[in-house]
Parts: sequence; C-alpha cells; structure tokens
Amino acid sequence: MMRQLRLSFALAALAALPADAQQPQTRTANDGNVVLDGIPEVPTRIAEQLHRYQNVRSASLADWSSDGSSIYILTRFGQLTQLHRVDMPGGARNQLTFLTEPVAGGVTRRPGSSDLLFSMDEGGAEFFQLFVLEPQSGQHRRLTDGRSRNTGARWSRDGQRVAFTSTKRDGRSNDIYVMDVADTSSVRLALEAPDGSAWSVADWHPDGGQLLIVNFISVTDSRVYLLDLDTGERHLLAGGEDRPASFASFFGSAPAFAPSGDGIFVSTDALAEFRQLAYLDLASGALEIVTQDIRWDVETFAFSDDGSRAAFTVNEGGVSRLYLMDVDSRDHRLIESVPVGVLSRPSFSPDGSQLAFSINSAQSPSDVYTLDLGQAPLQTGRLTRWTTSEVGGLDTEMFVAPELITYPTSDEVDGKPRRIPAFVYKPEGAGPHPVIVSIHGGPESQYRPRFSSTYQLWLNELGAAVIAPNVRGSAGYGKEYVKLDNGYLRENSVKDIGALLDWIATQDDLDASRVAVYGGSYGGYMVLASSVHYSDRLRAVVDIVGISNFVTFLENTQDYRRDLRRPEYGDERDPDMRAFLESISPNRHADKMTAPLFVAQGQNDPRVPVTESEQVVRDVRANGRDVWYMNALNEGHGFRKKENRDLFSQITMLFFQTYLLGPRPISMGRSGN
Repeated sequence: MMRQLRLSFALAALAALPADAQQPQTRTANDGNVVLDGIPEVPTRIAEQLHRYQNVRSASLADWSSDGSSIYILTRFGQLTQLHRVDMPGGARNQLTFLTEPVAGGVTRRPGSSDLLFSMDEGGAEFFQLFVLEPQSGQHRRLTDGRSRNTGARWSRDGQRVAFTSTKRDGRSNDIYVMDVADTSSVRLALEAPDGSAWSVADWHPDGGQLLIVNFISVTDSRVYLLDLDTGERHLLAGGEDRPASFASFFGSAPAFAPSGDGIFVSTDALAEFRQLAYLDLASGALEIVTQDIRWDVETFAFSDDGSRAAFTVNEGGVSRLYLMDVDSRDHRLIESVPVGVLSRPSFSPDGSQLAFSINSAQSPSDVYTLDLGQAPLQTGRLTRWTTSEVGGLDTEMFVAPELITYPTSDEVDGKPRRIPAFVYKPEGAGPHPVIVSIHGGPESQYRPRFSSTYQLWLNELGAAVIAPNVRGSAGYGKEYVKLDNGYLRENSVKDIGALLDWIATQDDLDASRVAVYGGSYGGYMVLASSVHYSDRLRAVVDIVGISNFVTFLENTQDYRRDLRRPEYGDERDPDMRAFLESISPNRHADKMTAPLFVAQGQNDPRVPVTESEQVVRDVRANGRDVWYMNALNEGHGFRKKENRDLFSQITMLFFQTYLLGPRPISMGRSGN
C-alpha cells in the first residue's frame, strides 16, 4: 500500500509539470518501485556489458565474537546488506539476519555477551531503529519506538544499558536517552537538547554514572561535555564558543575515556592545522598532544579491553596509516605490514591478542584482516586475511590505480596559485580520452582511493579517464582548507572545477571537448553549478540526490539536521544570506544549463528532499532541454538496494554512451572554449 501511494504521488508530481516541459516517456521498473521519466529503454547489451561489474561484494568488520574465535561482518546477500559470522580465515559467511531492509553500520557486541546491537531503517528514510540480535537463535527485538530517529548507541561497560541519540521527544531535537536493555520501558531522557542542535554519545565512564557527550556545531567546531546521569548536569571539558575547535572526528571515532577514567583521548585541531591525538586530564584540564610528529588527521581510535594498548589510524593524503600505542607511555609505532588502502573500524579481540580491521583499496573491495599482537604493547606478528570478497570474475590485478596530482586554481597562497589535489585514473592507450569528473559530497568529505567497480567500468568499457578532485572545503587537508567554501565563499569551490577543466585542456591524453561531471548530494549541487557556469565545456551532467536550491533545501531538509547545515551553507533566515543563496542556486539559472542532464533521486530522502530534484527537472525542461529523471520510491539518500543500483548504473552507462561518446559538437573546440 505504501509503495502504491508513493508511486501515485511521484506520477502526480510528474503530471503537474507544464505541458511543454513533460517528456514523452514515463514508465516504472523494478516492480513499480522506480519511476523513469524521459529515459530511453536500456538495451540488453548494456545490462550484459555491466553484469560482471555489478556483481561485486564487500565485507566490513562489525565486531568480534565473545570468545574471540569468530568475527561478525556486514556483507550483501542477494539485494541487501545483512549480518554474517565467519569462524575462521577464509571460512564460510554464515548469515544471521534475513531482513527486508539493509542492516546499517555501527554494529556492536554487548559486553560480556554474544548479543549484537544493530540499527535499521525503512525505505532509506533514515529513521533508524535499534535492535538486539541473539546470534545463536537468530531472534531479534526492537528497542526503540518504531517512529523516531535513533542513532549512535553505546553500551555501558557492564552491558546492561545503552545510551543513544533520539528525536522521540519532538521529532526535531537530538536528545540523549539511556535505557536498560532488559526493560525497554526504562528508557529515560538524560539530556534535553536545544532544538535542532546535534548531540551524540561518545563513551560511558567506567563507573557507569557519567557519559562523555559531544555537541557538534560544525566540522571545525565541536564541544565535549561530561554528563552526570544522576543530576543531569553537564560540564564543558573541551571547546567552546570563545575557542572553537574540533574535538571529535566527524568521520572517525568519538572521544573516549582512558581506561582509568581519569582522562579522555580526543582527536583535535585545537593546537594545529590537522587533527592530533591528544590526552585531556580531567583533574587539571591539561591537554597533552600525543602525535606531535604526525602532520595528518588522526581519524579512528580503539582501546584493548585491558587498557594497555590502543590503535589509531591517520589519513595521510587519502591513504590510511595504522599505528599501535602504549597507553601508559603514549609511545606509538607505525605498522608497515598493513596493505595500502583505506582502513576502518580497528577492533581488539576480547583477550587483546589480535587487532581486526577492514581495508579497502583501489584494487580490492573492503575485506577483513587481523593482525597478531605480541606481549609488548607495540609488538606485532602475522597479518591474516579473513575474507576475500567476490568481484564478479573481474581481474582486479588489471584495475587501474589512480595517480595523485595537484592543479592550479583561481586564487593564490603566498604569491603562488593554490593547488587542488585530485586522483586521476587513465585507461590504456594514448588518448585523447574522454573524461568523467566525479565530485564527492559532504561538502566536508574527501575523495579517497577506494575500490570502485564503477570507475573501472568507465575506464574499461567507455575508455574514459576519471578524475576525482578534492576541491576547497574537502576534509583531510587541514582546518583552514575545509573552511574555504563556507557561506559567501561557496562558489569558489565551483571555480575549482573550472580550473580543472583548464588543466584537462593542457593534457595531450585527455579530450577537453568530451567531459562529463558526476556527483551526489553536495556533489550533486557541484555538478548542477558546473552546468550553470561551464555548460559550453561539458557534454553530460549526472546529478544524484543533489541540492538545486539552497533556500528550499534548508527549509525542507529534516528538522533534526537543519541547524547542522546552516554553519556550512549559511542561515537562510538572514535576508542578505537568503538573497545570496538564491543567487547561486542552480535552478535559478536553469536557462544556462544547456548540457544534457540526468537526475537520480530517492523518494524518501530525508537529507536532500525529492523536491530538489523535481524543481531542477521542471526548470531545465521549461527551457526546452531534455532531462532524464529516475526516482526510486523505496530509497532515500542514494541507492542501497542492488536492483536499483544496477538500474542506475545501466542508465548512466547509456547516458554517457549517448552524450559523452557521441559526435563532438561543432561549437566545442579542443580547448573547451
């Protein structure tokens, strides 16, 4: 019934378009869950061409079993990601959940038990519910109310309670709750958050009476508090309005209590350009920098159960480096034996004898490894690969690895052009190759050289080069760089794409007359803005769940996240800022968007509402331009179901074959001018 309502709503929205803006072909796919408007039928040959690339799996670490003999992983079974158990290196993946929606990340085992805590939403709407799974029986029960958004759950040290963030009070506020897991009616409000502010649980104090919590203002301003669960009083430990700094990694681990409970470890840029690992003594307030010798962001952090050692990762220009640390002495050592890639979720076995983690690289999807540890805190032994994910019969040894380059952009630093980092993938042959510029979202994100069967598909089957730039505003390059696109500086990041088009025109093996841009979420805004400013230099534009108007986006995004976005984009309630945001919004300049456009959206998207896609489709078509529009009624911010991802990939392939590889327009010269 819900799917029928969504389908009716989507078709009604399309019917409401002006007659001269409608496309002749509207149909559904995937059991009626996807509406396709103005999109030609995808030839069978394309589905066959993509089959191997679309049958790639991955495995990410969830947690250790209680006895340390097995690991739990998240991997796709059929259409959806589900929980599995692996009992030995290279062993079978024993499926534990058989649910109708994907199991979300953040799976954790209950201390002293085999029970697993996990979260799941419905239809990509991101109103996550918390569940406890008993792995032996496969039985699971819901802990939360089934309506609100519940995230960031943390077990108490004794495994009796969980603390988490929820919007259950008013649907808008990110309050903190505590619950006795044995009795869900015991749930109580521990912190009533001001409307719209973002709060999360970082850790439980070892005595169980206090929580370490974080108030996230922006990527460069987060504050750490100690919350007394008996009195409800909170005490500011780090950060503040008069000294804004980051004391929590937006994409990595949260602050954590030292095993003694006398201090906390944090990742902070308070005293440097990059996030350093630091220890904050709770009694004196002294902040000790642990990683003075490392000039990159510290991201993830984990303790062994006995508290004698820790592991942390560093983002070194997009590649992860793993370190072990002696907690008492703070001595740390780089572990050289770990494969090069992006490492996530380091986790010690219950007895502290092994460290598990997931690694993803340009030539391998995410898989799980373990590292044997010696008696001394910094001593290591054998590295063992536990999973080897299927890659659809592809020869990953033939996959193209990217080259990291920098190119000059529109402004200067110390009298020289600012340099923008980018990862460049080039197909075999002399060229000149068509180019697909892939722009990440966030905007406080970072392209990192992960496994991408999509990029390899474009390289091998289209003969196209792929360039993934980290334009200003990207994380990973210091706190000043990440602020260079805030507020009124927004379009400076778009100029970085113009500068990249200039750089492409200087490369003999790249064809500046055949360039496409591709991006999702904030990256969707970037490709739409690029279409406004550079349509005469672009052959194709792919916008996935993108922002087309900053004012309507801020007014319509879910209440619980609106205040989190205003520090980045600007406050639309201020008349001057509102006028500026309207002036740079792509749909206000639809007449300039002349490059062919493909828009893909999830109907249930809580972040970038479906109306953002509907209005840009309407406005561009009103100027007589063709637009391909795909709306998945059972998805949210992106496509999590395999059949929808497959269909999107096939349509994208057809779109690029039609417009990127088609005959070169007479009006486009080699320089792109």
